[in-house]
Amino acid sequence: MYKLIMIPVDLEHADTLEKALEVGSDLAKHYGAELHIVGVTHAAPGAVAHNPLEYTEKLEAFAADQTAKHGIDFKSKAVVSHDPAVDLDDKLMQAASDIRADLIVMASHTPGFLDYVFASKAGYLASHSKLSVFIVR
Repeated sequence: MYKLIMIPVDLEHADTLEKALEVGSDLAKHYGAELHIVGVTHAAPGAVAHNPLEYTEKLEAFAADQTAKHGIDFKSKAVVSHDPAVDLDDKLMQAASDIRADLIVMASHTPGFLDYVFASKAGYLASHSKLSVFIVR
C-alpha cells in the first residue's frame, strides 16, 4: 500500500521522536516501503549544527543509529531553510514531493492552550498535504 514513508525529525528534540520512528519503521517493514527521515535546518549556525553540512552529517548519523536500532534502512534528507519558523511546513511538503513520499509519519505533542489559537506543525501538515499523514503522540 505504501512505497515511501517520510518521517520529519527535529534533531534538537530527538528524545521526543521515538514513538514516531517506531511507528514509521513498523509500517515500512509491514508494507516493504522505503523509509526517509527529513530534517530542516537553518542556513546560519544553530543549536544542533554550525552549518548545513554539519547538520547533514548529524542527520546521517541519526539515520544510521535508527537503522541499527529498528532493523530497517533509514535514509536521510537535510533541507536548508533561511527561516524554518516561517517556512517549515512548506519545506516539509516540498521534501515529501521531492522524495515521492506517499505517507508522512510525524511526531506531535499533547495539545495546549496555544494549539487552539495557532495550528501545530503536524496539524497544519495533515490539513494541507495531499498525502496521508499519521500523527503520533
